[in-house]
Amino acid sequence: MADGEVVSGSADNQEVAPSGKKSGRASLLDSGEDFEMLEDVEEDVDDDLPPLEDAGGGKKKNNPTKDASKADACPDQTPSAEPEEWLDVLGNGQLRKKVLEPGAGPDSRPQRGQNVTIHLKTSLTDGTVVEELPNLSFTLGDGDVLQGLDLTVQLMEMGEKALIEAGAKYTYGALGSSTPPVPPDADLILEVQLLSAGDAPDLELMPPSERISLANRKRERGNVHYQRADYAFAVNSYGIALQITEASFRVDISQQEEEELLDMKVRCLNNMAAAQLKLDHYEAALRSCVSVLAHQPDNVKALFRKGKVLALQGKFAEAIKTLKGALKLEPSNKTIHAELSKLVKKHSEEKGAEQAMYKKMLGNPSNASVQKHRAKSSWSLSWKWLFGATAVAIGGVALSVVIAARN
Repeated sequence: MADGEVVSGSADNQEVAPSGKKSGRASLLDSGEDFEMLEDVEEDVDDDLPPLEDAGGGKKKNNPTKDASKADACPDQTPSAEPEEWLDVLGNGQLRKKVLEPGAGPDSRPQRGQNVTIHLKTSLTDGTVVEELPNLSFTLGDGDVLQGLDLTVQLMEMGEKALIEAGAKYTYGALGSSTPPVPPDADLILEVQLLSAGDAPDLELMPPSERISLANRKRERGNVHYQRADYAFAVNSYGIALQITEASFRVDISQQEEEELLDMKVRCLNNMAAAQLKLDHYEAALRSCVSVLAHQPDNVKALFRKGKVLALQGKFAEAIKTLKGALKLEPSNKTIHAELSKLVKKHSEEKGAEQAMYKKMLGNPSNASVQKHRAKSSWSLSWKWLFGATAVAIGGVALSVVIAARN
């Protein structure tokens, strides 16, 4: 079961998408903790991400950079000039951008899908620098980096240097991060300069090894989103990774590379099914599982998740059969045992409830049968009694006739 799915921990170094190097970190699913990890997630957590327009509530914390900009303003400058300096990107005060050095003009802004390189310095609101990356490269709009960064770089001009105030919900959220060291629910100050932008390479002409590496980085980014319960973003990253694996080739590819690419596709589909389950997208999750099983019929994870989806859809008999198939492949897996036992019990209870409902609708067939049998027995007894009485009466008349004749 070395599918290599959801990674643990914070985003850490996952932000640098196109570096070409794998993170080298073992994932929870690689370590055999797949089912336990997926089952231990709190069931009452709201899986739907808030829309970007959601204000998020609360007053914004004091920002030393913002206060400094006010202090540098001319004495006769009115407070109304401050909002013109800062662009409220989402209109909710949680993501703001200020130009420090202008760029080459609006026509030089990068487009979604392009590969961009930036200089990034990340600080807490108290001025503490937590990270500085002189050449951070990523694909714009793919969710490879912090959401606040991905959104604001699209508004920058080539060569522009900008200051970005990003609320926690658009950075590392309630979990924070260990690398870089960011506390939970921390707002951040991002100093960004756009260095370059260019079209992404043609996938069909990309060497197979590079394409596999790129798909894996997208998958790992999806794992980061999954670990943070950002399941919609996780599905997006896994979908991008799948597109990379499914693109046709116009270069030579070896048998081994084809197998590696297929394995990557299966891992992405398995991860996507897990995220779709969290979003209650059962039909989509079922399609992902079926796609995995079309390539690998004995994939335990796909069988397990397919069984769960079928159970959630009320198809208990088919779900039990699917989970039994998974258990046959891994007889010692306690999670499959527990899920199967729970499902069999629930199925039995529902069958019992159905039988009770039918009895109530049709009456008690056992009592009716007894009453019918009693009525039949009573009629049989009555008929026998009547027949016997008639025979006795006839016999009595005949005897009287014989006696009379003799006399």
